[in-house]
Amino acid sequence: MARAGATAGTPEAGARAERVAGERPLLVGVGVSAVGIGMYVPFSLVFFHHVTGLSLTLVGLVLTATGLAGLAFMPLAGTAVDRFGAKRATLVLYAVRAVGFALYPLADSLPAFAAVALVTALADRSFPVVQQSLIGEVALGSARDRLQASLRALQNAGMGAGALLVSGVLALWGTSAFTYTAWGNALAFALAGLLVARVRPTAAATPAPTVAPAGAAERAATGYRTVLRDRPFLGLTAANFLTALGYAALSVLFPLYIATWLHGPDSLTGAAFTVNTVLCAGTGVLVASRVRRSGARRTRSAAFGALLFAAAFVGQIVLGTLRPGRTATLVALLAIVVVYTLGELVHSPSGGALSVSAAPEAVRGRYLATYQLSYSLATALAPSLFTVLLAVDGRLPWAVLAVAALGAALALVRLERHLPAEAVYAEPPAARPVARGPGRGGGAPAAATPAAV
Repeated sequence: MARAGATAGTPEAGARAERVAGERPLLVGVGVSAVGIGMYVPFSLVFFHHVTGLSLTLVGLVLTATGLAGLAFMPLAGTAVDRFGAKRATLVLYAVRAVGFALYPLADSLPAFAAVALVTALADRSFPVVQQSLIGEVALGSARDRLQASLRALQNAGMGAGALLVSGVLALWGTSAFTYTAWGNALAFALAGLLVARVRPTAAATPAPTVAPAGAAERAATGYRTVLRDRPFLGLTAANFLTALGYAALSVLFPLYIATWLHGPDSLTGAAFTVNTVLCAGTGVLVASRVRRSGARRTRSAAFGALLFAAAFVGQIVLGTLRPGRTATLVALLAIVVVYTLGELVHSPSGGALSVSAAPEAVRGRYLATYQLSYSLATALAPSLFTVLLAVDGRLPWAVLAVAALGAALALVRLERHLPAEAVYAEPPAARPVARGPGRGGGAPAAATPAAV
């Protein structure tokens, strides 16, 4: 998958990899939209209950049903990215989310709420696919890793700011302010769309048709058949599913474990979330920069992040076995959260850039839709899996997560030689051994080829 351009390792290639046209508007747009997301995610059930006037039970059922429908829509979002480009798809999804939140205060009946919630859920679930594809369109080489880290830091900071903002608004004006926060979300998504409209895709990332002109159904089938035949990428997706279970642990397992096994106060959960959010927002870019400058292969750095996850999970097992006093538990728990967060900060940029760069340009949307399903599936399975294991023994879910993280690390290292060179290396070395043969596989790049990003 080598593509024409400056020779890898030259100053020209390095400079090109660091320049992203419209990067600042993209980052600001993501930050603005993250504020909107943070304004309703922590209070989603109560939020929609007060906005629509429907019972909490009905709201919960509608959100569950529309969320599952959104998962089914993700493959279509991947196809749309390949046909129309990630930037256009991003702008459409921002517009849909803006209109959806603007209409929520008017959706005071069950059918109206279900319709608006369905359309908004389709956009919400598909957004990670198009955002990852957009990174592939606008950035090359190590700039992809840098953008991954910057976007994640801004998303964490924005969501934290949004949660604080809505908390202050509710404290001042009560639950009636939920209507205004819905309109605030609509405004945030609209503004984010206007900012992202200024982003310019690179010439190398122009969408191309996947096959000769044919029906849309045939193009989609051919595209996803390509994904299903790509065993290294499917292996990468499976490894990410194992790691994604660990990502779900903070929001699902931590609170249950603290309350039922450690018998700690609810404030411990709040402290854990605060530490994680502050570290992600404040040090994410720095950690990713250090990893990138170390020259580590993306597979190795992502594997190291998974190993840090495993260490944190083993720490939870030790803590749950010793069960020290309250002060010692607090200190140990926060130390474990720091290790966990470092794993997240190391794994996320490398893993994201690895998936983007391993996907062929012509069908990148379909590839990333498949990859993002690993996150969605882990998020969907985590609550039932963790609660069942926790009912047996409080340490059992952490043991399962530790084994899963170790398996993900091993899989990433073993997949290294089968993935494209431009996926494994953020900046491929100038002098490279000859690849074993043609095709997408082969982590070792060919000699004297153009930059593979």
